[in-house]
Amino acid sequence: MKRNYSAFAEDIPPYSGPKAARETYTDLKQLSAISGHIYTRPELQILPGQRRFSKMPWLVPMLELLPPTSIGHLKDWGLSTVFVLAKNYNKLVHVWESATAMVELWHPQTNSFIFPEFEATILLEELEIMLGLPRYERGEESAISYTVEQINSWSILAYITTKKNDLYSMTSGMHVHLLPIAQWITSQCKRKTTNYTAIAKAAAICICGIILFPEADGAISFGNLNIIDSISEGMKIGQAVLGFLYACLTSAALGGPFYGSVVALELWMGMLIQFRAVEDLTTECKTMLNHPLAYVGGRLHMSTRAWCKTAQVKGIQAWRQYLRSLTVADFDMRPRFMHGRTIHLPQHAGLALRLLGNGALVSYNPDRCHLQCGAARMVVPLLSHFPPIQERKRGDAQDEHDMRSAVVHWEGCAMSVIQDEVEEDGDAIKEYIEALKKLQPVGGNK
Repeated sequence: MKRNYSAFAEDIPPYSGPKAARETYTDLKQLSAISGHIYTRPELQILPGQRRFSKMPWLVPMLELLPPTSIGHLKDWGLSTVFVLAKNYNKLVHVWESATAMVELWHPQTNSFIFPEFEATILLEELEIMLGLPRYERGEESAISYTVEQINSWSILAYITTKKNDLYSMTSGMHVHLLPIAQWITSQCKRKTTNYTAIAKAAAICICGIILFPEADGAISFGNLNIIDSISEGMKIGQAVLGFLYACLTSAALGGPFYGSVVALELWMGMLIQFRAVEDLTTECKTMLNHPLAYVGGRLHMSTRAWCKTAQVKGIQAWRQYLRSLTVADFDMRPRFMHGRTIHLPQHAGLALRLLGNGALVSYNPDRCHLQCGAARMVVPLLSHFPPIQERKRGDAQDEHDMRSAVVHWEGCAMSVIQDEVEEDGDAIKEYIEALKKLQPVGGNK
């Protein structure tokens, strides 16, 4: 069942202008004071359960049939890493205990994880590099993938097939089903047709639907179908992927369903929390063998000959204890693949950045995560006056205005190069820690 974005934050009033909204959203709450947050409900199971994140028996056989020309198109569109992850998807073992413990630290107002000494989030640049997606650069706002129009799924799928029976089997309600698309691909490949671009587009829908936009087993929304379709036109989809993942984390943190790119979350946790590259190791890390990094870690300067910092952390209680006592020294603020990278930051507090997607505008607050961005810790900044997740109504004049406003903020965003070393002032750190404690949970599970 599709979950509306607006249901993620039922207690948050609709946006009603800067002044009124600023009075609402500058009031940061402790995690344990947020109504319904799973931090205070240890008995609640947010594991995917039925019809989410199952193995796809049809996926690998279909991908192995793809003609080289179609695979070449996927590479040209920036989907090489996604293709590799999809081809090995059935080998991956998701560690839901660690994912659950992370979600318990997700703050729905800030879209960040709250640790004892610092905040952290999945940066847009980190996500684009980890997943090998085309990277957004300032000045390329026209290439950010989103639409303000209503989406006609049949007009998108018509590039693949115009047979009504096929189109009926591929769609239902507001969702697109991946299995019929995979069956169409298999049929085309076995017949050795030369419709290589159409085959590549269909394959992109399947692999992106499973790796980037998983919502229910074998199904994606019309909004995300449109995002995936735009890849072949050279559009940047990183914002849509990250915004969808943020919405997933908020949904799960408030007791709703867990979906979104769990592969991206595991890559991020693996690089920044779980593993550390060690050049002189001669044995493989068994913990990594079924982890996404085992297949795409090379481009991130990470091999299976790595040290697993969390090898002895087993079970949900152990993960809770580990993450809730995580220090700055235990978190790799500047992994090697981010050295010297330029990142995008809000120009100042009144010009907040929001991730653009077809489902929602999602607040993006990298400036709260000082050390990740190569800056010294200082007082926790105030929230933006925008809501954390603003559900979109495509085809609406106000929605089009909001989207254009969000694009303008990206046009004028600040740029910063991540520094290898950060000098911090002891008094400023103490002030920061005291401010951060106001967000720390009180009570709840141990």
